[in-house]
Formats: sequence, structure tokens, C-alpha cells
Amino acid sequence: MSQIFALVDCNNFYASCEKLFAPQLKNVPVLVLSNNDGCVVARSREAKALGIKMGVPVFKVKPLIARHKIQVFSSNYPLYADMSSRVMRTLEALAPRVEVYSIDEAFLDLSGLEKLFDLESFGKQVKAKVDKDTGIQVCVGIAPTKTLAKLANHGAKQYPATGGVVDLTARVRQEKLMAITPVEEVWGVGRQLTKRLNAMGITTALDLAQIDPQQIRNQFSIVLERTVHELNGIACLELEEVPAKRKQIISSRSFGQVVTEIDGMRQAIAQHAARAAEKLRAEDQQAKVLTVFIQTNRFKTNQPSYSNSATGQLSDPSNDSRVLTRLAMRLLESIWRDGYRYNKGGVILADFYDQNASQPSLFEDMTKKYRSKKLMAAVDQINESGLGTVTLASQGNCNTNTWAMKREHLSPAYTTRWNDLPKVK
Repeated sequence: MSQIFALVDCNNFYASCEKLFAPQLKNVPVLVLSNNDGCVVARSREAKALGIKMGVPVFKVKPLIARHKIQVFSSNYPLYADMSSRVMRTLEALAPRVEVYSIDEAFLDLSGLEKLFDLESFGKQVKAKVDKDTGIQVCVGIAPTKTLAKLANHGAKQYPATGGVVDLTARVRQEKLMAITPVEEVWGVGRQLTKRLNAMGITTALDLAQIDPQQIRNQFSIVLERTVHELNGIACLELEEVPAKRKQIISSRSFGQVVTEIDGMRQAIAQHAARAAEKLRAEDQQAKVLTVFIQTNRFKTNQPSYSNSATGQLSDPSNDSRVLTRLAMRLLESIWRDGYRYNKGGVILADFYDQNASQPSLFEDMTKKYRSKKLMAAVDQINESGLGTVTLASQGNCNTNTWAMKREHLSPAYTTRWNDLPKVK
């Protein structure tokens, strides 16, 4: 049976989430900023029309922001994650198999469904259902391979006449779209690859599809060879319903203000250790190895520079925030140096073990282990409820510390915190 994939991609996702609960922002240009409000990471359709580029430092577009009354928001990750979850749940009710590819993208397996109904009509139903259930606008690309589905989705976004849905199951339509699509828009072809391909006279997706796959493998890689096959309708990438478990977890942020005292750094590292432990528990994993790193701003050449890291190992793997934070504090003490202006610190967890399948050591206290598991589950339940927050004392007050991430334009957590629920007057 031939495979059929659909790629569903949310339009301007972060900006759309901000607009969703603020009707007064309809047709108003919106920007969403990166951590510490440094750069533009999302733009509404109106902001794109003003020529604002992705990744531009916000200070460079301040005149445009003032002139066009652009609304600016700090990244609101709890809101975006919750809205993403709602979109994905809607898609899972519409297709037999779904791969959540990123926070705003998912592949659907439509294999065999083409015998039951018109695929373009199905794509329009998906688009309408997601809009109705979540308020988020999406585009849908349908094709026999993931790479072509990505290309179809690009066409759905690029050309309004498509109505946001493109069906590329027919070869003639594939070639027509590939002929007008620059090669850099092909999934997996980055800036450096584009330069090399352009030098060979390959400027469009169709040029890449028509080249000998063996030549591409010899001159580039097996990965790009697979891309060539996928552009020709030969599926090389399967649907991955269960995401691969991570081999390490990193929790790190640049500080809102530089840290010069160890007490402030202790709080920051404790916060990162607790956050990493939370992510670890969400994946039913335990870690045995923890690394702490701190650094000054390497771009401040007029200031003393210092960076260092230290790694420690637990005798038994754990995902208890208390255990991991205690180790992190010991490691921090070993690398801290006075007299520097630190702008970043973080924690890395590695050497993972399945929480339900790891072999305890001979002398491990299983009663203590059981109590730890119950306590952490209770903490996570409270923190996820939106009714309150439980933290370690070593984390300090996350609302008043000076090292916290700068978010001067943060919108309410409309869907995850009771006090932030939209109010109707």
C-alpha cells in the first residue's frame, strides 16, 4: 500500500497564541521576543508584511515598532505548550496515526484514506476543525513522502489561492510546485548546502529531484540522497509516533542581569537543576551524571573572562529534585570564582535509566526511594495544576531574583493559571 502523509503546520504559532486571547489585536502587527527579550522569534502576518526579519535584534526595529504601533510580547512558553497540546489532541482525533514533529507541526498518516474520500477535502476539514476547536489557523500539505508534504505545506503558506491546503499526490503537481520553489526551501537543505548546490547549477527543488542520487551521495551525504528519493515520491522517512527518548537534558538561560555573588548563582543553578529534574520525571527517566557550567559574556572583551564546568556522578540514578540540586550545589562550589560578572549558568543531566526498569544497588533504601517518588509526583501535580507552585528553598524567590530571565512584555498564562483566566466584563 502506498504511503500518504499530511503535514499540519500552525501559522505564525507564537504570535497566533498571543492574538487568540486578545481580540483587539486582530489585524495588528505582533512580535514575540526570545529569552531576555533580545531578538524577534515570531512575527504575525502583519509584522512580516512590514519587512521585519526573523532573528533580528529588537533594538534594531524599535523605530518600526513605534511607527506602526507593533505589539511586542515576551515568550510565554506555558501558553504556547498548552495551545500546542490542544492542537495535537485535535489532530489525533482526526487521523489514525500522528507524529508530533515540533511544538507547531505534526505529520498525519493518511495511507489508505484516499480510497474513502478526496484528500484535499479532508485537508480542509482538518484546517476547519483545528480552527473551531482551538482558534489556531493551520496549513496542510499532503504528499506521498514527508519531504514532499513539507514542500506542499510551504506552497499552502506561500500561495493564498490554495486556501491553505495543497495536495501533491499527483506527480504533475509535484513537479509544477518544485519548479517554482528555491532549493533552500527543501526540508533539510540549509544555507551552506544551498551555496554548494547553487554552484552546481541546482537552484530549484526540481533541479535537485532530477539529479542522480548516487552523485549526490558521493558529493554530499546519504541524508541528501534520501532527500532526492523523497522528492521523487520514494518514502525514506517513516512516521515516528513515539519520540525517541533524550540522551541528555540541558536547563540553561542567559541571566536578566549579570550575577556577581555566589548566592545569586546558587539560586540560579538550583532553579535549573529542579527544572531539569522535572523534565526527567516527565519522561520516566532517572539520571546518574550531572554537569554544572557557568560563564561570563565572551562578547564583553573589556571585562575579565571566565568559564568553567564540573561533572559529578550519583551512586544510584535519581530524578529527585533534592538529590540533583544537592549535587549541583557541590559542583558549583568547586568552580565558582569571585570577581567576575557571570551572564549564564546551567545544568546538564546525562547517563539516563528507565525509572521503572533500573537495577537498584545492593544497599539502596527502597523505602526512601518510594517516598521520593511519591513526593516528586505530588510536587509535579501541584505545579501543573496552576493553583500554586512548590519549589526548593535553595531556588529562592523566582519572582524577585535579579538573575531571572528578562520578560518585560509577558502576557498572562490564559490557559494554565486560574488567576490569568480571561475576564468578561
